[in-house]
Amino acid sequence: MNIIWHNQSKQFHLYNEKISYIIGVNPVGGIGGIYFGRRIHDKEDMSYVVNRFSLPNVAVDPDTESYSMELNLQEYPAFGTTDFGTQAYEIELQNGSRVSSFVYRDHKIFSGKPSLAGLPATYANEQEAMTLEIVLEDEIAKMTLTLSYTIFADYPVITRHAVFHNEGVSRTKLIRALSACLDLPDQDYEWMQFSGAWARERIPETKKISAGSVSVESKRGTSSANQNPFVIVKRPHTDDFAGEAIGLSLVYSGNFIAKAEGDCFGRLRLLMGIHPDRFTWILNGGESFETPEAVIAMTSEGLNDLSQTFHELYNNHLVRGKWKNEPRPILINNWEATYMDFNEERILSIAKRAKEAGVELFVLDDGWFGERNDDYAGLGDWIENPQKLPQGMAGLARKLNALGMKFGFWIEPEMVNPDSNLYRRHPEWVLSVPGRKSSLGRHQLVLDFSREEVVDHIYGMLKKVIGGAPISYIKWDMNRSLTEVFSLAMDASEQGMVYHKHILGVYSLYERLIRDFPDILFESCSSGGNRYDAGMLYYAPQAWCSDNTDAIDRIRIQYGTSYGYPLSSIGAHVSAVPNLQTGRTVPIETRANVACFGTFGYELDLNKITEEEFEQVKEQIRFMKEYRGLLQFGTFYRLKSPFEGDQAAWIVVSKDKKIAIFGLYCLRSNVNALPGFLKLAGLDPDMAYVLDDAEYYGDELMNIGVTLTKLCQSGLTTGKDFVSYVKVLEAR
Repeated sequence: MNIIWHNQSKQFHLYNEKISYIIGVNPVGGIGGIYFGRRIHDKEDMSYVVNRFSLPNVAVDPDTESYSMELNLQEYPAFGTTDFGTQAYEIELQNGSRVSSFVYRDHKIFSGKPSLAGLPATYANEQEAMTLEIVLEDEIAKMTLTLSYTIFADYPVITRHAVFHNEGVSRTKLIRALSACLDLPDQDYEWMQFSGAWARERIPETKKISAGSVSVESKRGTSSANQNPFVIVKRPHTDDFAGEAIGLSLVYSGNFIAKAEGDCFGRLRLLMGIHPDRFTWILNGGESFETPEAVIAMTSEGLNDLSQTFHELYNNHLVRGKWKNEPRPILINNWEATYMDFNEERILSIAKRAKEAGVELFVLDDGWFGERNDDYAGLGDWIENPQKLPQGMAGLARKLNALGMKFGFWIEPEMVNPDSNLYRRHPEWVLSVPGRKSSLGRHQLVLDFSREEVVDHIYGMLKKVIGGAPISYIKWDMNRSLTEVFSLAMDASEQGMVYHKHILGVYSLYERLIRDFPDILFESCSSGGNRYDAGMLYYAPQAWCSDNTDAIDRIRIQYGTSYGYPLSSIGAHVSAVPNLQTGRTVPIETRANVACFGTFGYELDLNKITEEEFEQVKEQIRFMKEYRGLLQFGTFYRLKSPFEGDQAAWIVVSKDKKIAIFGLYCLRSNVNALPGFLKLAGLDPDMAYVLDDAEYYGDELMNIGVTLTKLCQSGLTTGKDFVSYVKVLEAR
């Protein structure tokens, strides 16, 4: 790992054992791209890649008359001079001009990685990463622009963000401020996005890239279930096991855009950052604006390798605190067992049965506070309901602790019901437009977290509840998109700042509660997967993957999620049947066989299952306790896609390759079909592994595969839907 500055050619080379990222000062003083790809030898000057000529209908710089930004790779382009592609940033000066020209002033190279003010970001010490900060200036605008690049020692990753600083005295407007632009010399790629909606999140979708644009975005105030702030561009023949690909992930939880733009000369521009629609940021003299961080990773060894890079990077350099790389407790949540109709006696009856099965943590879901007996009232009044909890959280927690279980509970701090004491006292604390109706989502309004006094108030209420009881876990929900995004505390010129200030307020509340209660395990949730992004992982190391708990649908959802996010982040539970969302009845064995590849738990009343099923639950928990470290933090490979056939499969392998666990799932049975083989991955070819009392070498299992003949007897091809098979391989 190193960052080299070639003073004569004014070029930078960032490299480690896997990648090289080369950029330099271009002929007009800006920063241009030169190369991003597999590691190459360092050279003093690579200016031969710069095009110093013109073409018909191409504008050129007047001083050189031979250099056009349109014909060269740019690192952080602006619109209005000689680049006509989508710009990375846009500034409006007081005279109305939106033309800018930032030129190189100086730079710093140092070991380690600085944090971002008020924003989540990856982190590293001086041995793990190096950072380059390039400072550019626009003398007319009286502004500086700092482009920040970090390269890690152990990962084929570059992280990027930008900082704008107003060095003058006049007010300036940022109209657009993306996190990163990556120009590539050709467009022979396919675009992968992860799309969906509530209960069907992060479904992979692939499109061919050509001249023109393809993009995904969210303007919902959250990263959204509809589109995810993680995309992949891959070569057409790249699959899970071979080929080149680049992944881009935004460490941010609000509005975003990710875009690929092919130009008429066969090149490709990738952009990612805060969505510019409804965004304006005012910079008074001396003020700065810092963009969120974009993570750019590459592979030449297939999409599994790319995913493993993101998994390891996020587990080791994004997740923080006590639960970093720590196996997660097995929990039971009462939501699908009771909804809001519960009292302490019923909760304890569920907990006692769960403890008998081996469950370690009880999570009390929605309905414990205020006048909260349905969705219509109480949200925002974070005070225990004495009818349901006569001795409050502290009393219930003590009783659960006496059973030998830890305790956690559900909150939704960013929302308020109109029928609540908080709203009656402070109707001005919600996002709303004067004189217009306020839309409802789940019968609730959105608190204006761009206002510090609102965040302070919610923080005070939650701190009192959490601090008054032995709390081990918080499920933090957020159940609607933002509408009528207008702050009554800001003037007209500042309304474009509300979306971003709102998510900064969410981050600040998380940070304060983590500071006060560092041992609590936070799980983020937003109607399931509406805010499943890298930004949230900085505060909450796991996320409720989807409100859809149907095991067969969850195979697809968890499979798609695995492209960009680690298994340790995937909240996955065994739920009741018939399933609430689909009406499907899936065997409890298969429900557990899906959920065990994540942070495992139960979403039902164990008093209401059969004794035979209860014995299965006890065995499931025993298995999970023995292997959860591997299941949540092992090296993960996708083997068979649920989007391409009637079966799905995946495997996790230990770092030393001595133990592995694979899962095979039947989505739909086939009759009169050969059973075939399942080829495994990630094993040591020279190790002998034991499976079902037989011994196989790793090269056999990866090149021939596991025979499915025995599995046919369980129904994989004999007319039984939804059967599954999870097996442990151990080396002799």
